[in-house]
Amino acid sequence: MAPALESIVTFLFKYPPEVFDKGRLVFTGAGTATVVTGLLVLAAIPVVASYRRVEGTAAPRHRGALAAIRVAILALLCVCFARPAVELATAVPERNFVGILVDDSRSMGIADVDGRPRAETVRRLFGKDSALVRALGERFQLRVFRFAGGTERTEDAAALSFAGARTRLGPALQRVREELAQVPLSGIVVVTDGADSGADSLDASAGTVPVYTVGIGAERYERDIEIAEVHVPAATLEGSTVAVDVTVTQSGFAGRTVEVRAEEGGRILGTRDVRLGAEGTAVPVRLLVPAPEPGPRTIRLSIVPEDGEAVAENNRRDADMVVRRGPEKILYYEGEPRFELKFLRRAVAEDPNLQLVTLQRTAEQKYLRLGIDDSLELVGGFPRTREELFRYRGVVLGSVEASALSAEQLRMLADFVSIRGGGLLALGGRRALGEGGYAGTPLAEALPVTFGTADTSFFSELSVRPTPAGAAHPAIQLGGDEAASGARWRTLPALSTVNRIATTRPGATVLLTGTGQDVRQPVLAFQRYGRGKALAFVIQDAWLWQMHADVPLEDRTHETLWRQLLRWLVSDVPDAVAFAAGADRVMPEEPLAFTADVHDERYDAVNDAAVMARVTAPSGAVADVPMHWGAGRDGEYRASFVPSEEGRHDVAIEVSGGAGRSGRATGSFDVGASNEEMVGATMRAPLLRRIAEESGGRFYTPATVSALPDDIAISGSGVTVREHRELWDMPIIFLGLLGLLGAEWGFRRRRGLA
Repeated sequence: MAPALESIVTFLFKYPPEVFDKGRLVFTGAGTATVVTGLLVLAAIPVVASYRRVEGTAAPRHRGALAAIRVAILALLCVCFARPAVELATAVPERNFVGILVDDSRSMGIADVDGRPRAETVRRLFGKDSALVRALGERFQLRVFRFAGGTERTEDAAALSFAGARTRLGPALQRVREELAQVPLSGIVVVTDGADSGADSLDASAGTVPVYTVGIGAERYERDIEIAEVHVPAATLEGSTVAVDVTVTQSGFAGRTVEVRAEEGGRILGTRDVRLGAEGTAVPVRLLVPAPEPGPRTIRLSIVPEDGEAVAENNRRDADMVVRRGPEKILYYEGEPRFELKFLRRAVAEDPNLQLVTLQRTAEQKYLRLGIDDSLELVGGFPRTREELFRYRGVVLGSVEASALSAEQLRMLADFVSIRGGGLLALGGRRALGEGGYAGTPLAEALPVTFGTADTSFFSELSVRPTPAGAAHPAIQLGGDEAASGARWRTLPALSTVNRIATTRPGATVLLTGTGQDVRQPVLAFQRYGRGKALAFVIQDAWLWQMHADVPLEDRTHETLWRQLLRWLVSDVPDAVAFAAGADRVMPEEPLAFTADVHDERYDAVNDAAVMARVTAPSGAVADVPMHWGAGRDGEYRASFVPSEEGRHDVAIEVSGGAGRSGRATGSFDVGASNEEMVGATMRAPLLRRIAEESGGRFYTPATVSALPDDIAISGSGVTVREHRELWDMPIIFLGLLGLLGAEWGFRRRRGLA
């Protein structure tokens, strides 16, 4: 309820709305409700009878209205005689406790409360010598806590440093509930801006004690620019181009052009000028940057602060990624001799991070094997077991009919994508896709396109162009930026297809389209399928982008495209043993949960392995942390670690046992301060209201918090007594009587009955 409306309600009804919400209506007069009702009826009979005898200009309906007004007056008087009251369960003075939980994080230093820091308002309102704390102390025993990354007792909120690098409101509430569980607790007061930067779940209704939230700070900044979100791939190959997605918001700078910069280790990877949108509008920005050196890397996104910004720290964000060094092994299965195979192999031959293993059918049950590691690899043709197939990270399926694969091999290919998490690329050709009989097979569901009626006579030349999604995708960039890439795409010669595509699947994304005579269809589309992704590239002669007469001999468009496509195909394929940390960065002495997903060579989950995490700190200190399967999810092992040093920590997961299997995975996490606390740090009134309402408490601002002691006193929690608060003398009753008397007199005068 708005403060102005609440003041009006309090004036008219004597008590604030909170009293009526917490209490129930009773009558405390000498007579019962039945007696009062009887008296009202007895008094109303002569009133009605007297007006029936009134003579003059009044019509019967007018006399009835006068009688009704008089009866209403008598009814109000009878209600007053019954002495109505609100019955409340009020806290017994000095017998109950109140917990005061004060936000001690850096965001409380933001100066957005009449130009003064939020911390100053906290000290003024909740310092131990403040009027509000004295009023609370007269009724309750107080316990004051500070919270940021952790929670601990303190004597005086005015003595806090407000320097915490993280806000974890959920664990703080739980800690106070646990510490005060053995005493009569009337309520918990939370003083914060609500800028919760922890990843913990926040369930305000988890306890039975009401939570009273006090929001400190402005709900919006007058002038500020913020990098609200940053997304980078979790992993990529060395030498790849990485798409960094940034969301920028602003207030007070609409229409301003700013530069978004990506850098790593002090080296600028890329920049982009962005025109800020209208107030409250989030502007998405995509930067295409080269992957840094191999290993765990932190990419920093930043915008130079403008004059007058409320917060400068939210102009930068860090994002972590892992740059892997290859080679990544990809199996290319081709069913007929054609130029596509030759030129695709040539395109990636000089890429040290890609190993293209080729299986080309030359005759029935005869194959040409290229790029193999030993003489036994693929000696029997296409893999017949999951172990053999799942050694690869990607599969390229050329112009080979579905009947060349058994039903089990087709199911294995679908599982290769969904369970193993591999990348599948289906090329066009006269024996591929719908024309190759793949409709209705187990593999068809994995592909991002559906097939039209198989038509061996279908042929079309297509001019290939990127879609809006493709124009910003790193895998099909052919220039230094989007404009240069778009210009290059417009000059490429047309290619041909013999595969008719009906539609794309609902979750698929089209990156390239082709337009020909009476034909327009997807050329390159992809979709996520289970843990992996599947692509369809329905062109049969992409090699023309290397050998066409209009393409200069030195042009490397064909090589660039295929290297980028195959790198993207295997960029995020998981290993059999995979490490994941609960957070990229934590503070010293803050617990970090991490997991290991453990699978065997068939990528079946393993639940009986011995799993050990070896954590190496920056100083070289090593800690061995056993990991345990918790029965929550097959193959998932969990552990928790509390770091004491700042800096990057390396983690090596060692797996032994488990049906004779073994494996290893590596990862890392950072320990130290970040600026996450300052992002989205406006006062979050909706969150704080929800916490209060779900727990039975109330939300306040500094302007309304003076009502806090009275509201906690009637919370009904702790040691309470029943109390009656009289209502017969409410101003609204007096005003009602005056109004009814005035209405009667005015009506009588107008009708000549005065």
